[in-house]
Amino acid sequence: MNEERVLALAGLFQATALAQQLANDGRCDDIAMAASMASVFRIDAPSVVGVYGDVSGVRYGLRQLIALLDENTRDVAITRMAFTVMKLERSLARRPELLDRLQQGIVAAQRQVEHFGPDSPQVISRLAELYASTLSTLKPRVMVTGNPQQLQQPVVVQKVRTNLLAAVRSAVLWRQVGGRQWQLLVYRRQCSMLARGLLTGSTLNHS
Repeated sequence: MNEERVLALAGLFQATALAQQLANDGRCDDIAMAASMASVFRIDAPSVVGVYGDVSGVRYGLRQLIALLDENTRDVAITRMAFTVMKLERSLARRPELLDRLQQGIVAAQRQVEHFGPDSPQVISRLAELYASTLSTLKPRVMVTGNPQQLQQPVVVQKVRTNLLAAVRSAVLWRQVGGRQWQLLVYRRQCSMLARGLLTGSTLNHS
């Protein structure tokens, strides 16, 4: 396990935790969501940390990851969603034509970012639509459970889907830097220590 993999994992857990927060409460940590959304557009970032702007971009995700690795505070719904996203990334990797469509859709959405701003309703709607027309068609489907009243609100559903798209972006990144699911079991302590170190460093830099 290394810092790059831990950062990509933090990105994955951040986006799934935000989706869960939205499903439960209809709102989520706006700063974390802005960082997760921005990661979708950074396809050619020179480094893993560059995908999230800097380490502070996944601070929320690092906290989620530490909670997962520390048995007592695990959130089962977020964990299940994250592992489903990892499997979904494998399905996407076997469908190059769909991956192409997804990348073209992201490039098209980038033009809206320049026009309306990075976390505007128009961009969220476009990314949500892109998720629904590409990743939603693959197995396994990511099941999001929460407050039925919240999940009936179109704006909430759009934000959930946008976060799931960001989660897949991080899962692709995690694979690219050599991340594998079994490492979470084998290198649990090492992963937790690296996540704590990154979180502490990021907090000190922004205090």
